[in-house]
Amino acid sequence: MKKFLLVAIAAFLTTSAFSQKTSKENVPQAVKDSFKKSFPNAQNVKWEKENHQFEAEFKIDKKEMSALFSADGKLMETEFEISVSSLPVAISNYLAKNLLGKKIKEASKITDSNGKVSYEAEVDGKDYLFDEVGNFIKSE
Repeated sequence: MKKFLLVAIAAFLTTSAFSQKTSKENVPQAVKDSFKKSFPNAQNVKWEKENHQFEAEFKIDKKEMSALFSADGKLMETEFEISVSSLPVAISNYLAKNLLGKKIKEASKITDSNGKVSYEAEVDGKDYLFDEVGNFIKSE
C-alpha cells in the first residue's frame, strides 16, 4: 500500500509540474496587455500556465509561434517555427551522427529576454536543444 501511495503522489506531482491549459480570463491583465502590444497581429491564441508564467501559442502569417511571459507581463522568451533547412549546419550534423536515420519533424528558433538565441529540433517526439552556433545543450 505504501508503494502505491508513493507512486500516486509522484505521478500527481509530476503531472502538476507541467504546463496546464488556461482560459484567457485566467491570464493576468498585465500579461494580456504585454502580449497585445508585442504581437498585435497574432491569431488563434491559446494560453497555458507554466509554473508561475504564462505561455501564449499563436500564429502570425501562418507561422506557429509562442511567447512566455512572467505574471507581471514581462516577455521572457519567444519561439518561432523555422524550416529544418534553416537550422545551423552543426545541428543537422549532430543529429545525423547521433540519431542515425531519424528525421527532424520540426525546428524552432528561441530568443530569450536578453536576446540570446537557441534552437530546438524535434525528432521522434523528443526535443533537442542547441545554443546559437549549434552546440548540443540537452534533450527533453
